[in-house]
Amino acid sequence: MRKPIVAIVGRPNVGKSTLFNRLIGERKSVTSDIPGTTRDRILGDADWRGVTFTVVDTGGIEVYEPRGARDIAPLSEGSVEFIPQIRAQALTAVQEADLVLLMVDAEQGITAADEEIAEILRKTEKPILIAANKADNEKRRVDAVEFYALGVGKEVYPISAIHGTGTGDLLDGIVEALGNAPKEDLEEEDESLKIAIVGRPNVGKSSLLNRLLGEERAIVSPIAGTTRDSIDTKLTWEGMPVTLIDTAGIRRRGSIEPGIEQFSVIRAYKALERADVALLIIDAVEGVTAQDTHIAGMIKDASRSVVIVVNKWDAVEKDEETMKQFTALIQHRFDFIAYAPILFISAKTGQRIHTVLPTAARVQEERLTRIPTSELNNLIREAMLKHAPPSRTGRRLKIYYGTQVRVDPPTFLFHVNDTELVHFSYERYLENQIREHYGFLGTPIRLSFRPRSRGDKEG
Repeated sequence: MRKPIVAIVGRPNVGKSTLFNRLIGERKSVTSDIPGTTRDRILGDADWRGVTFTVVDTGGIEVYEPRGARDIAPLSEGSVEFIPQIRAQALTAVQEADLVLLMVDAEQGITAADEEIAEILRKTEKPILIAANKADNEKRRVDAVEFYALGVGKEVYPISAIHGTGTGDLLDGIVEALGNAPKEDLEEEDESLKIAIVGRPNVGKSSLLNRLLGEERAIVSPIAGTTRDSIDTKLTWEGMPVTLIDTAGIRRRGSIEPGIEQFSVIRAYKALERADVALLIIDAVEGVTAQDTHIAGMIKDASRSVVIVVNKWDAVEKDEETMKQFTALIQHRFDFIAYAPILFISAKTGQRIHTVLPTAARVQEERLTRIPTSELNNLIREAMLKHAPPSRTGRRLKIYYGTQVRVDPPTFLFHVNDTELVHFSYERYLENQIREHYGFLGTPIRLSFRPRSRGDKEG
């Protein structure tokens, strides 16, 4: 079951990225006093009172004069030309989120931009909360009541995103609002292998879908961004039910046009949440881009298995070293998902298309692999003999025993003497030892460590 989505919307420079970082507990989004610093729709999970939800930092609504008027410089807030962009941003937030958090500036008070966003939000049945940021003193907290005049949301929460003041009350309100939000219709349990096809616009996602289906099921166009939403297609492959999820291309924040495309990242994230395996499509002609690695990071953050598919291989001039060199480049740029298999295909000509579904099926099989506890502990003992655990201030890490506590994705719990002694490099070493013996091709694995309880015995 997917986690609910909370989208933070508002005009530029009201502190959305700062609040996002505060809610998810890490500095994942770049913050700056310069409006429009956020360059990507960043997603992260927040947990409050046992409720986990996904927070989306939507970035500022940049406002520009028409091309040629100036060197694409931002317009002042007094201009009416920014209003269509604000409407588009608010509308897409309403469509994609389960809860909309409207962020305003308690120092400046209500602006025309705030009123335009509120006009859109008043028409939705989804829960809305107002976060009045920069309420750094008692006067601003009291004055924040003026935002009730916007006519949206059950509550106005005066906060300081940078200092954390009032964010506990805001989180309480978010959890309560999500609990009262209309629930989506529950679908029947889907036992099919769910494969999400993700990547930048115009890398050939829909062409690959059509090749896999053997028919023109999806619209294929050379114009980037033809697919606007996630599309599910059912098929049976060697007796196995498969669901292919074709998603809209994920654009860089700076290149997103106002309107429906602005929340394509949220749609892709939803698709990943429903998927078992992601096919990350790379354009062989353009090579690996920063946006490709960004999407790979989304896949990793969602704990989904992955196959890297290099499309348009037919259009690359090659010699006997080309594939080896391209593979080395991918392994370098995607070192954080080094476990991902790499396929070189052409959706246009059908070259190596027959390898895609078998590889995805194998990856899913590895995702569901379970290691017997006795085998796991034998492996860990041998690994510790080959490479002793690190020590700190005269104390050495001891691993008493481990067990695999779940599959999908494979998760391992190790009981140790002191979790503070677990260095990330030794954790990586243990992961590599597990992969060396059991593979887990294309699949992330999780290692967690717990201090020994009284009932644990040293082995």
